[in-house]
Amino acid sequence: MSSPRRGASRVATRIRKGLLITVILIGGYALLAYVALPSVWTHYEHQRGLAGRPMVTHTEQGIPGDALNVGLVGSQEDVVRAMHAAGWFPANPITLRSSLGIIDSVLLHRPDNEAPVSPLFYQGRREDLAYEKPVGSSADQRHHVRFWKVLESGQEDRIVWLGSVTFDRGVGLSRYTGQVTHHIAPDIDTERDGLLDDLVRAGMVTMRYQVSGVGPTLNGRNGEGDPYYTDGEIWVAVLVVAGEKRTQPPTELTSPALVRTTNGVWKAIAGTLRN
Repeated sequence: MSSPRRGASRVATRIRKGLLITVILIGGYALLAYVALPSVWTHYEHQRGLAGRPMVTHTEQGIPGDALNVGLVGSQEDVVRAMHAAGWFPANPITLRSSLGIIDSVLLHRPDNEAPVSPLFYQGRREDLAYEKPVGSSADQRHHVRFWKVLESGQEDRIVWLGSVTFDRGVGLSRYTGQVTHHIAPDIDTERDGLLDDLVRAGMVTMRYQVSGVGPTLNGRNGEGDPYYTDGEIWVAVLVVAGEKRTQPPTELTSPALVRTTNGVWKAIAGTLRN
């Protein structure tokens, strides 16, 4: 028959072992979540100057906004020509007149191909360029993208732009500020792929490749409180020079093997989210 002291010692030993296992599990999780997994999908071999940069925009109030998910390489003139050829319209600046125009478009179902977009900020700067592609008969729904110039000279010795492309699914109130705004659809990868496809079909892309964005995200929230999910990759399109249309498909550079594996797993997950 064991003594009370020996029984208490065994209990203390089990507690110490339990605490040690808990510490190991927490440490393992931290190592996996914050070191190992990010190293799997983080890659900038095709555009090294983007390494270490934030990949999320912010609202004027400093709230994290839309994730960056698309990139272009070329001069501003190249971007303007390419977006025009792809069927996207430049968004008007926000003025009283343009604001009344978008209200008129939504309420009366009148087209407004150049309706304004609310400003977002990347590293303290509002977007340099904004474009949209109308859907239906009003500005209630539309594809839209904002671009920021982030590198004066990238791997191709040309300007590098990063952008955030989303789909406005309807007008409503911001969950954070209560202001009237557009709400975005959660599948931002489909929007990214759609813009790239438009540019490719227009013959405006010579090369395309991936670099890391925000990373795989299942439950992101933008600056209006809208949920989004993404594989976290940024597709970069190297544009033709001076609008010289390309007749052949663009060259596609491969990503590291571990990144391709991660993307394959994500596609399976995203498929269930879309169903």
